[in-house]
Amino acid sequence: MDATLPSYVDGDWWMPRSGVDAAVVRDASTGEEVARISSEGIDLAGALAYAREAGQRSLGELTFHQRALLLKQFAQVLTEHKDQLYELATTAGATVRDSMIDVDGGIGVLFTYGSKGRRELPNAHVLLDGPAEQLSKDGSFLGRHVYTRLPGVVVQINAFNFPTWGPFEKLAPAFLAGVPTLIKPATPTAHLTEAWVRILVDSGLVPDGALQLVSGPLPGVFELLRLGDAVAFTGSASTAAALRAQTPDGVRFFSETDSINASVLGPDAVPGTPVFDAYIRQLFTELTAKAGQKCTAIRRAIVPAASIDAVVEALRARLDEKLVLGDPRAQGVTMGPLVSLAQTHEVITQVDHLVSAGGRLLLGSTDAPDVVRADGTTGPAPDGAFVAPMLIGFGPDAPDAAHEVEAFGPVSTVIGYSSVAEAAALVNRGGGSLVTSVATDDEGVARELFERVAPYNGRVLMLDSADARTSTGHGSPVPHLVHGGPGRAGGGEELGGIRAVQHFMQRTAVQGSPDMLTALTGVWYSGARVHTDGEHPFRKPLSRLRVGDRFASGQREVTLDDIETFAHFTGDTFYAHMDQQAAAANPFFPGRVAHGYLLISFAAGLFVDPAPGPVLANYGLEDLRFVTPVSPGDAIRVELTAKQITPRETDDYGEVRWDAVIRNQRDELVASYDVLTLVAKQ
Repeated sequence: MDATLPSYVDGDWWMPRSGVDAAVVRDASTGEEVARISSEGIDLAGALAYAREAGQRSLGELTFHQRALLLKQFAQVLTEHKDQLYELATTAGATVRDSMIDVDGGIGVLFTYGSKGRRELPNAHVLLDGPAEQLSKDGSFLGRHVYTRLPGVVVQINAFNFPTWGPFEKLAPAFLAGVPTLIKPATPTAHLTEAWVRILVDSGLVPDGALQLVSGPLPGVFELLRLGDAVAFTGSASTAAALRAQTPDGVRFFSETDSINASVLGPDAVPGTPVFDAYIRQLFTELTAKAGQKCTAIRRAIVPAASIDAVVEALRARLDEKLVLGDPRAQGVTMGPLVSLAQTHEVITQVDHLVSAGGRLLLGSTDAPDVVRADGTTGPAPDGAFVAPMLIGFGPDAPDAAHEVEAFGPVSTVIGYSSVAEAAALVNRGGGSLVTSVATDDEGVARELFERVAPYNGRVLMLDSADARTSTGHGSPVPHLVHGGPGRAGGGEELGGIRAVQHFMQRTAVQGSPDMLTALTGVWYSGARVHTDGEHPFRKPLSRLRVGDRFASGQREVTLDDIETFAHFTGDTFYAHMDQQAAAANPFFPGRVAHGYLLISFAAGLFVDPAPGPVLANYGLEDLRFVTPVSPGDAIRVELTAKQITPRETDDYGEVRWDAVIRNQRDELVASYDVLTLVAKQ
């Protein structure tokens, strides 16, 4: 690549005018020009308008499940082109391991949200939050919290270190919510983001206006934002503060910023123990993966004062054994350069700052290292952005700089402590972090540390002998869990499963009658209209079944013989069913009563239509509550109402949630629950 990088806006590729003053991106290992970056002359107002109009329209026509399926298809297309992305990533200094973190990690985010969206969200356009609230005595007035998608556009402003994973951790939940995205990548790795955007655009899968890319600055963009838009930023805390100050009222601002993450070695984790070895492996990984250019990397190794020397020597031995520094295109290289010479200068400056504040350089050097070049020879690479791993030592009285200054590269400090409380206090001096890890087999130590440090962290990883080999590691967020942190870490949450989807939606309390709430949410509520057309609802495929279709059974008497037969057949001879005197002494029962599960079984016998038909399987019950005991001689009946219908996009069947209510001969509520069935579409 030696041309100016294009942007993708208004449904087409756009190039800046020729001769513009473009930023130059250079190969991190060789210094050769890779691309030029400029957005001079781009119509940002037009791009935002296109997102709000075309993007909102195209995404709004799709349900959660349809959007989730597209995310899965995005992931499949990118997987087919993964080698292309790996090769291009070497220009930014990425080794194969680094690309696994970024490229595979980003693809994994798409797969995860593609799966969670279809498993955890309805095949609908709105998302319900919590149960309905009764607002009147007669049930004619209800309230429900409902999430609807934001009506604007998400503007992403990304960091250089994760050009694939970083945008996807914002894009996937926003896309699933139904909100279009405009991506602004960081200049040093913009060509990598452009590559995967082009792959997706060429696939023809991207809905109109759902994804746009600006390869270059976004001058004046904050003046163009309005209520319903959102900004999702990853980068330095200082830049986040400046951007937040520019954000108009009503525009959501999410930030994930640098943090001085810590990793605590427990007092029990002495040399020779599995957990000590796991701690050293993790520290090595966080120093060397992506050359330490990760917002989640370990910046402070907090270890018992008596173990500092052992930690330093164990890390030295692992570096000597495992580290091969050089051009990632050379065979055997395990750690590449920083992203640019400018970043190299920044890291060395911050290391000097830490040393000036009283730190001792225990491992490594700020001198330019010899490296393995692309041709396999070893020597200096003056045009490459290479920095060797460094470990800087501080005592427990470490100055503020040890907890505030971040050298964003293969650099960590090591700080000694004398008590668990002191270790926690050192962690918390970081002012809020994305992640802290704790390596210990002592559950008491783990509990004390967790309770003290959790309020200062978005994520806490507990590393012990049991998960030492299976843990994803200190620096690897997973899309199922929150990625973000308080204080210096930005106060935002990227990723986090369906929680992240809700970031891009508005939660509204809607109040109304059962009929109105049923119409708005697609879920039937008690008191809403029901349909009883004489045909058993179990005879209706999804194509004919309606929310509110009901079956009402006749009565069945529950006898003492029924209770005893069930007790002896199942082995459930709990005294409330078998001992009249003991049951009567129980404050909840009038005497011997029927088993709850006997009643559920009898209810199934009352409502099931036994002949083969569209109902394929019963796969569970939810929210089961037993309210009124049933004594021998009482009778029960059941009402079954189609509560929610969820077709599956890729199958010839869907899920039907039925509202089941059991009542006795006095019309008292005996039990309530949801029955889940799989029903054929046709």
